[in-house]
Amino acid sequence: MEFTCSFPPGPDSVAWARRAEELRYRRVYLHDSPALYWDVWITLARVADRTEHIGLGALVIPHLRHVLATASAIATIEDIAPGRLAVVVGTGFTARAMLGKRPLPWSRVDQYIRALRALLRGDAIEVDGRMVAMRHPQGWAPARPIDVPVIVAANGPKGLEVARESGDGVYAFTPIDGFAWSIVGSAGTVLAPGEDLTSPRAFDALGPAIALNYHYTYLAAGEAVDALPGGAEWRASVEAIDPDVRHLHVHDGHGVAPNARELPFLDPSLAQFSMSGTEAELREKFAGAEAAGATEFAYAPMGSDVPGELAAMARAAGLTD
Repeated sequence: MEFTCSFPPGPDSVAWARRAEELRYRRVYLHDSPALYWDVWITLARVADRTEHIGLGALVIPHLRHVLATASAIATIEDIAPGRLAVVVGTGFTARAMLGKRPLPWSRVDQYIRALRALLRGDAIEVDGRMVAMRHPQGWAPARPIDVPVIVAANGPKGLEVARESGDGVYAFTPIDGFAWSIVGSAGTVLAPGEDLTSPRAFDALGPAIALNYHYTYLAAGEAVDALPGGAEWRASVEAIDPDVRHLHVHDGHGVAPNARELPFLDPSLAQFSMSGTEAELREKFAGAEAAGATEFAYAPMGSDVPGELAAMARAAGLTD
């Protein structure tokens, strides 16, 4: 199983990516949520320019950009860093929620992936009733076809069907068997001997991942968030906000740091669902994920010391001594 990493694009992305490269992670993925983070493609270009060999990945949401704009962005990164790029496409969670929208239907995602692949092959396709194509002059983009793998971020049966039919692999929160390229993504932290998940350091590293449980459950099922520890209080704090702007507040700090409103209600026990433990415990978890079908673990370091988290997980994974 290969080890990669992922984090939101922002002011430290280049430094974190360079550190990941030093630590022998195979790829760095950047997330796409423009209401919260830097632009994924601009940031990825900076990372490509400042690293030597680490693979690059963009997790993109179809509705945010015209498919031709995404094809041109892919061509740009492929020109800067040939052979290093992979693209992950999904329905949108935070990116859509921050616009007050539900995740995209899988039919839309499938249509987008097929159109994107056609453009990268050099085909002309119909979009909104008109024909479009990549018409970059010679030397302004790699020659078509541009062969960049497209991974589908999916968990349920409809998404997995799209991944099998239109993708080169799958990116999920749990191991998915049956794919040649099966990525499992998770936050986590390496516990020191005698340390547990309730320690202040562990909560600093895992607080954003704990908060994600509340964000996701509320978005998917509303009142079902009450079943989480402190969930009813968390929901009350959210629903005290004006409904017209509530969606702008639910995900504040998502993936970076819990926001002040939700912090009192987050229960450290939910960290048990992350990829956390001592080095020995993590090696058992890695082996279990691989046995369940995962070919890659994409680690999402969080908290105030991302370089330290990257280094600790690299040691647990055997990437470094």
